Amino acid sequence: MEGVEHLPASGPVIAVSNHISWGDTIVTPVMLPRQMTFPAKSEIFETKGKGLGARVVAWFLRFVGIQPMDRSGGRASVDSLRAVQDHLAETGLVLGIYPEGTRSPDGRLYKGKTGAARLVLSGDAVVLPVGVVGTQVHRGPFGIPMMRRPGVRIGAPLDFSELRSITPSREVLRWVTDEMMAAIQELTGQTYVDVYASSAKNGSLSAAELDAKVLPRPGAGTPRPELPEPSGG
Repeated sequence: MEGVEHLPASGPVIAVSNHISWGDTIVTPVMLPRQMTFPAKSEIFETKGKGLGARVVAWFLRFVGIQPMDRSGGRASVDSLRAVQDHLAETGLVLGIYPEGTRSPDGRLYKGKTGAARLVLSGDAVVLPVGVVGTQVHRGPFGIPMMRRPGVRIGAPLDFSELRSITPSREVLRWVTDEMMAAIQELTGQTYVDVYASSAKNGSLSAAELDAKVLPRPGAGTPRPELPEPSGG
């Protein structure tokens, strides 16, 4: 692990990370010298009409402190986001977030979704960029899943304190998201593709169209949004 000196010894932390393999969610908490949790999609916790296996998984996720996150949009997502933020403030844990929303289909870095920025700006947790490398899983001897040389790199804290005192606009949320993704890219050296990973995975874009969306860095050429004038009195 690199950059562990950037991790505070205590207090709430939001670790924003790239996502290249299901192994990321195992390697990062194992290497981190603090307890870490991740939000999971709320459907996993809904067990009505499902089998024993689904109920066991839901129970285990709740037991280890994984937080359900509603990603349907609208008020439900806002309330779910607030619940995750409250849990983070109460427990002082390290919360891992994958702004890409899903695993990269080809190892490149994809456009971040702004939900992570909403979470970051809604509280006072320290924000750390995290880059995972070498976590791709392959079959080893006797079919045992293995990783060749997994690594976790932690960057310096990102300062969005000025933006936490305002109601964030769409432009602010996008800028914060792009800054987080750019910090991750600096740690991993990944090629950045300016589309959502979900679009790349569902086949709606050809390989040539994806290549045409490659940028030097997330938010390339986008200036920092201007802050609103403070209200006088």
